[in-house]
Amino acid sequence: MSGPGNRRAPFLGRMSLPERNFIAEALRAETVGGILLLVAAVAALIWANTLSGSYEAVRGFHLGPAALGLDLSVQHWAANGLLAVFFFVAGIELKRELVAGELRDPKAAALPVVAALCGMAMPALVYFTVNSIGGGSLQGWAVPTATDIAFALAVLAVIGTSLPAALRAFLLTLAVVDDLFAILIIAIFFTSKINFLALGLAAAGLVIFYLLLRKGVRGWYVYVPLALVIWGLMENSGVHATIAGVAMGLMLRCTRRDGETQSPGEHIEHLVRPLSAALAVPLFALFSAGVSISGGAVHEVFTRPETLGVVLGLVVGKALGIFGGTWCTARFTRAELNPDLKWPDVFAVSSLAGIGFTVSLLIGELAFAGDLVLTDEIKASVLIGSLLAAVFAGILLKVRNTKYKKLCEDEERDEDQDGIPDIYELDKPEYHLRMAAIHEAKAAEHRRLAEVASGTHAGDDGPA
Repeated sequence: MSGPGNRRAPFLGRMSLPERNFIAEALRAETVGGILLLVAAVAALIWANTLSGSYEAVRGFHLGPAALGLDLSVQHWAANGLLAVFFFVAGIELKRELVAGELRDPKAAALPVVAALCGMAMPALVYFTVNSIGGGSLQGWAVPTATDIAFALAVLAVIGTSLPAALRAFLLTLAVVDDLFAILIIAIFFTSKINFLALGLAAAGLVIFYLLLRKGVRGWYVYVPLALVIWGLMENSGVHATIAGVAMGLMLRCTRRDGETQSPGEHIEHLVRPLSAALAVPLFALFSAGVSISGGAVHEVFTRPETLGVVLGLVVGKALGIFGGTWCTARFTRAELNPDLKWPDVFAVSSLAGIGFTVSLLIGELAFAGDLVLTDEIKASVLIGSLLAAVFAGILLKVRNTKYKKLCEDEERDEDQDGIPDIYELDKPEYHLRMAAIHEAKAAEHRRLAEVASGTHAGDDGPA
């Protein structure tokens, strides 16, 4: 029989305190960004459906130096330029997960990685099946494969659901792996003509970026201009320019050395994440989510195979893929679920991952770039599919919200007021000694109050 030291940690169990604190800070920024993303998407829909002429004029307006091959539309700048910042942060997140987070241990990483892969394969399979039967285009198979963590967290904030830290971390890990494979899909399947000179110069720029990092060179005035040059070269190479962002993010060191409270990668992520969440992604949504929504358009979404495949991929494929992959992997590896949680909780989070807003919109633009009408219909299907997934997941999560609130309160409780949640100190004698002193002080105070009350009561019963 294996001893306690060999016992495996339960799936969705308690994280280490540093990991918990890092995840909590990252998710707070994503939640705020998600709410701004939601506002931007609503603003885009209102603008496009009330003043469509001005909306199309603004997002179609071209600016930038033509001599450098960067005379791009506002919509193109948002998709290829601003989203490079988003993917830069995604690259840092992925690097940190690989070297210091949930993905550093291959055995522990197997479950979220398999879940994420199944959560991408199943929506693609649903799309492929619907369009094979309906005679639609198979070009959009990748559209429903993405998860938008910011939008998912915004939905949680709007409906007022408290998710335990382990479930939030699981959702974030899924999104990180999801982003990695979305980047690979964009790089492999949506690269047409390649300018090898520009691509070679971009690669040389990345090598210089890497060497400067390894030499310990500091200063934003070195890296920001170099990053812009690399991005411009990648934009001209024919490879999607966001690849430059994720490549630079992956190069940052995300392990802490002696005396460091933050690694360089964590520090830069802390600085850049607000720019990504509060500016880059909402602006992309503003210029990409504006589609005409009418009765006829909604009818097209549910009757055209391409759009129906996207909706079913997000709502059905994501939930079944992630939950099925998680359950099968847990059974195969004999991983025990945290006893505080149930499998319906995992299914609810899997359903929440069906919100595939940002990257799904981007892939939709790339997949149907030659058909503007179908591109707008695909965008509408992404919006409707994400909305249906959000409503479905919200209902499932609300059912267990009372349990979640109690778990969150237990995770946050700090009765000895030392800044560390009590749940992380239950095996420390110092904690119990502090709590004993606190309870003894409270007991002494109650004894004093009892004596005062007893004296007062005796005075009331005495003779007048």
